[in-house]
Amino acid sequence: MKISEHLTLKEVTKSQTAARLGISNDPDAHQLAALKAIAENIFEPVRNHFGVPIGISSGLRSKALNKAIGGSSRSQHCHGQALDIDADIYGGINNRDIFHYIRKHLDFDQLIWEFGTDDEPAWVHVSFTDDDTNRGQTLRAIKENGKTKYIRYKYID
Repeated sequence: MKISEHLTLKEVTKSQTAARLGISNDPDAHQLAALKAIAENIFEPVRNHFGVPIGISSGLRSKALNKAIGGSSRSQHCHGQALDIDADIYGGINNRDIFHYIRKHLDFDQLIWEFGTDDEPAWVHVSFTDDDTNRGQTLRAIKENGKTKYIRYKYID
C-alpha cells in the first residue's frame, strides 16, 4: 500500500526488532493519517527535490516496539508523526543536504541532526504534525556520558 507517490506503508512500518520479537507494528487509523501527512509534507518534497530514492530507517513504532528498543515514551514515532531518513540506504545524496533542505524549505515540528560528525549526520530525524502546531525546532543529538542529549542546532547561513 502506498501512502504517497514514492513511499509505501511497508517502508515506514518495517522493523527487524518487531519481526524478531513478534511485535505488531501495524498502524491504527490515526497513525495512518499521520504517516500520510508526513509523507506528503516532508518525504515527497525531499524526494522530488533530490530526484533519487531516499531511505527510511525508522517510521512508525508501536508502543510495544518503542518500549522494546528503549525509545522515549514521548516519541512522535509512536503517533506516526516522525521519520528517520537515511541517504546511506540508497546513496546518491547525503544526510547533510537532506537536513538543510528540510530546515530551509519545509514546515516541520522537529528536525534532528542525529549523531554522526560535524559534517554529516548519521541520519536525519524529522517530525510533522498536521494540526498547525509545528514548532520548527532544530536540534542535534549527541552522546554525553553514555546518554543521548539533545542540544540546539547552531547553523550559519
